[in-house]
Amino acid sequence: MGIVVGLTGSIATGKSVVARILAELGAKIIDADRVAREVVQPGEPALAEIVAAFGRKVLQPEGELNRKALAELVFTDAASLARLNQITHPRIIERINELCQAYLTQGAGLVVIDAPLLIETGLAEQVDVVVVTTCPREVQIARIQARDGLSRAEAEQRIASQLPQEEKIKQADFVIETDCSLAELRVRVKEVWEEIVHAQDSGTNRS
Repeated sequence: MGIVVGLTGSIATGKSVVARILAELGAKIIDADRVAREVVQPGEPALAEIVAAFGRKVLQPEGELNRKALAELVFTDAASLARLNQITHPRIIERINELCQAYLTQGAGLVVIDAPLLIETGLAEQVDVVVVTTCPREVQIARIQARDGLSRAEAEQRIASQLPQEEKIKQADFVIETDCSLAELRVRVKEVWEEIVHAQDSGTNRS
């Protein structure tokens, strides 16, 4: 039976890079962010609910979701973020579970669910192993600013909207520090990969 790994971490802590390395090692990756984009495509029920909740101002002229406009609404208002999550999370989880089961049925040895909100949505309870990426807060802020073109205040706002890194680490079976060179990170990820496989072989992973 294949192993299901939940990979998570706060924004800009290097989770996507770790996922790419795991894919190179042979893991099947389920990208929760990609699934999240799929469930709000035009014609999907979630998009209609989002428009009903937040108005047509969150749409592009051609009818697709205006992610920037929606982000500006929800990242400054906890109630709006909670409402958005109520609309999208059940559909995202359902789609992820379908993909995961499909990979396992096909004989995948290791399936990685790459999900920023793995713990918050309860997905952590459905996996065999939880891996959390982390980095110093200042590195996190600098990465967000460079990647998304945001001010420091906006970057801090994005971080504050998520579960603190410390809380995610408490749920981890493995923690991967990403404030290092790519070569060093590859070594660490490979070590974790080997430990996960060994634990599965010896029957010591989560039940």
